[in-house]
Amino acid sequence: MSEKKRFLLRLDPEVHERLEKWAADELRSVNSQIEYLLRDSLRRAGRLGRTQDRPSDLESGLQVSLDEGDEI
Repeated sequence: MSEKKRFLLRLDPEVHERLEKWAADELRSVNSQIEYLLRDSLRRAGRLGRTQDRPSDLESGLQVSLDEGDEI
């Protein structure tokens, strides 16, 4: 894995506080939460290259396909 790019990010204290809470709820660090949100936004906008395109946590769940006539 290549080394990650470092940069300074200035945030409104309230935004940082909410990110901390959200990250804690999902058992992530604030840094990981920000990276997750940015990567998800890039993916949704179609701006994430295919080689790095990973499904979000919600999309990686079980998928079932039904044939015509199958009941749920």
